[in-house]
Amino acid sequence: MTRAVAVNVGANTNQPGVRAPVYADGTFDFLPIPETEQTREPVPTYGDLASGLRMELPDEIRNTPVHLDPEFAGYPECERHTYGDPHGVKARPLSDLEAGDWALFYATLDTGDTDDRPDWQPPSWGAYLVGGLRLARDPVTDWEALPESERAVFANNAHVKRAEMDAAVLLAGDDASGLFDRAIPLSAPSGGVDANALVTELSADSGKGPWWRRPLRYDADATDRLLSVIDTREFAPWL
Repeated sequence: MTRAVAVNVGANTNQPGVRAPVYADGTFDFLPIPETEQTREPVPTYGDLASGLRMELPDEIRNTPVHLDPEFAGYPECERHTYGDPHGVKARPLSDLEAGDWALFYATLDTGDTDDRPDWQPPSWGAYLVGGLRLARDPVTDWEALPESERAVFANNAHVKRAEMDAAVLLAGDDASGLFDRAIPLSAPSGGVDANALVTELSADSGKGPWWRRPLRYDADATDRLLSVIDTREFAPWL
């Protein structure tokens, strides 16, 4: 009875002032937010991630340290599939998941290649599922009680690298985890603020107001249907 929770991650117009793009074929760049806290050791900068991106990074952010969370194995500067969150609004629903459930991640992305924009992409920007972790273990909600031998999995997570580990929940994903090859739209073609049926019919969210900032909860049946859409990219009936 697999369940899922989808949470908003990634760069936006507030931090660092630019969104990553989604392209006409559904491929996309993933860009994390800046690191705003003191860290115990140096962390990557936006410039360190540039080799894995198609987008041109603004010069003014290239030397800015990044909060590289979620961590996806295969993405620049990442080692494993992990995620941490200090904020109750996200941490609480994520903490309710169990091994085998999915933590999914969506980001707001700018619409690129505007001359070739397909009819399923909203103009300007939209919210898209970009990756996920299939949990390899139950969420960690008590870091101090976690044996030292089990902490190594999270050693490269951005919250663990902070001067004070501040995550209320830490998640570790198995080999099925990672960034998706193609983005899955959660926004309707009419506009980024308009939720499509993957939000309004499958999740427990109404799709009203700023839904793209809220955690989206999916029960077992809805998760099965959502995972099928992610696997097949047959999202047209839900737009």
